[in-house]
Amino acid sequence: MKPCHPLTIVQLNDSHAYFELHNELFWNGPKPIHKLTGGYARIGSLLNSIRNENPGSVVFLDGGDTIHGTYPAVKSEGFSMVPLLNQLDLNAMTAHWEFAYGPEKFKKLVKKLDYPMLALNCYYKKNNKLVFPPYVIEEFNGCRVGIIGIAASIVDQVMPPYFSTGIYFTEARLELKHYVGHLRNEEKVDLIILLSHLGFPQDIQLIQEVDGVDVLLSSHTHNRIYRPVLVNDTVVIQSGCHGSFLGRLDLELSKTGIKNISHQLITVGEDIVPDQEIEEMVNHVMDPHKEYLDEVVGHTRTPLNRNTVLESSMDNFLLKSVLNKIPADVAFSNGWRYGAPIPSGDMTVNDLWNIIPVNPMIMQAKITGREIWTMLEENLERTFSRNPYNQRGGYVKRCMGLNLYFKIENPYGQRIQQIFIRGKKIKPDQLYEAVYLTSQGIPPEYGRDHSTTEYNAIEAMQEYLAKEKKIDTPLSGSVVAV
Repeated sequence: MKPCHPLTIVQLNDSHAYFELHNELFWNGPKPIHKLTGGYARIGSLLNSIRNENPGSVVFLDGGDTIHGTYPAVKSEGFSMVPLLNQLDLNAMTAHWEFAYGPEKFKKLVKKLDYPMLALNCYYKKNNKLVFPPYVIEEFNGCRVGIIGIAASIVDQVMPPYFSTGIYFTEARLELKHYVGHLRNEEKVDLIILLSHLGFPQDIQLIQEVDGVDVLLSSHTHNRIYRPVLVNDTVVIQSGCHGSFLGRLDLELSKTGIKNISHQLITVGEDIVPDQEIEEMVNHVMDPHKEYLDEVVGHTRTPLNRNTVLESSMDNFLLKSVLNKIPADVAFSNGWRYGAPIPSGDMTVNDLWNIIPVNPMIMQAKITGREIWTMLEENLERTFSRNPYNQRGGYVKRCMGLNLYFKIENPYGQRIQQIFIRGKKIKPDQLYEAVYLTSQGIPPEYGRDHSTTEYNAIEAMQEYLAKEKKIDTPLSGSVVAV
């Protein structure tokens, strides 16, 4: 490795299309507080400052979950994001929820981006060829930097089938070893950055198995890494979610490797003066939707968020709304991580779309007690597996109408101690009426008589708010670790 000038690496991950300033949750002793953060105009302003400090030596990378997650993004199938992302002048990106528009639509969107989409583990089924480039090489202040991308490997495993029409994904271990060797030995790069959307536990495991990566920018699991993690010789960071944070790594390269590392997890606070050009671009996207999204539709006494693993106040509201619309014994939804917190007070239409931007139709099924038990054991394994590669979900599946008690530390299939449905011990052979949202709520291999209703999630939440006026949906102990 030849001597090089200092480099600055900036990470954005899991921003979920939050165009504007929004609430973010921060832990403060015994209880959380909310602060206004984020928005692309403030992200752009921070980047301008960092680039002015270090002309020609800033690498800006996006870990994915970027072009899906809010009403304006989803309604435009991600295309409203393109001018903003190009204005930010990224160097590369990888993906996860971007596949929600379908692979073909996503590829059309990628063609409009001014930077490469990287994924060494995403292949066409028809010919086993890569859908996107596995890496890119760029020069920063005399340093040849190789940037490798890994997309979320769970897209074709647990996401709805249309996310992966015609494509498949691998865990990326073998590919990563190959491309690291290629970049080191043939391309003679000075620095290798891995841009991964596998999630923090998987990334740590991966980098213990594959040598040669200098910096790993992890995404997917919304970790706020305040101090970089060092695994062998690899520096690992992850930088929150919703565009509320940027991760910054400053480092120097020498003949013996990286030295003089400094790191900041930067909060994109409301005190940052927004970039005026980007703010105008954001307003151009948001203005046509403002009247609709700003409508007040109810009031919550409970602060709503998804920052807790076993159960969340936000999903308690969502599932209560679904059960209000279609009564059933139990209700299920996925343990999504995304969705900016909503403080107690008035709720708007925009809040509802942030809770569930896919706005799925409510579904129904009949499911036996035995199937519920097996389904939840599988879900707990996908959340808490001892093998990081088997962690394939978000948080624990959200449940309403049942109480589950389990041992986190037990092996797969032996975690659940007891389940109660509507206060009574679950009966293995009894058929229960269930409602759910998306195939992640009840996968198709469980239950029978699956059907799609004519009601969607946003409609259900609006009706529940209209009925209750002021809602209370605190944590109720639906899932308890014992």
